[in-house]
Amino acid sequence: MSGRTGERGAALIEAALIIPLLLLLMVGIFEVSRALETWQVLTNAAREGARMAVTPNSNTGTVSALVHTYMANGHLTSESVANVTVDQGASIVVNGSTVGASVVTVDYPFEFMMLQPVASLVVPGSTTGQAITMRATALMRNEAQ
Repeated sequence: MSGRTGERGAALIEAALIIPLLLLLMVGIFEVSRALETWQVLTNAAREGARMAVTPNSNTGTVSALVHTYMANGHLTSESVANVTVDQGASIVVNGSTVGASVVTVDYPFEFMMLQPVASLVVPGSTTGQAITMRATALMRNEAQ
């Protein structure tokens, strides 16, 4: 018994060191999962907007409204913060010939709930408290008139 007197309280100290690391790991998993979900909603919104933009007689206002609606259905507050750019005059090369295309780009400022200071260290050019801009782009060939 006398040999173990130097180990009293070691478990308490080990727990005090490990518990904050485990909490940081768990919060990190939740935050990264939320970021991936947001990026997926943005990508799908841009894709849906591009599907609308390639149809004949569509306009940029309708496409932008559809993208905002998709983002709202994905639980993203998009009306005031998302920037939707629609270019129906783009072109791509298909089988050696140039055809008309539409490009829809969605920019969304994303903020981590708890890890924003850590994220600002990882993302180049960002500062603490500044949102990280996520961008999703979809390019599709225009349908024939």
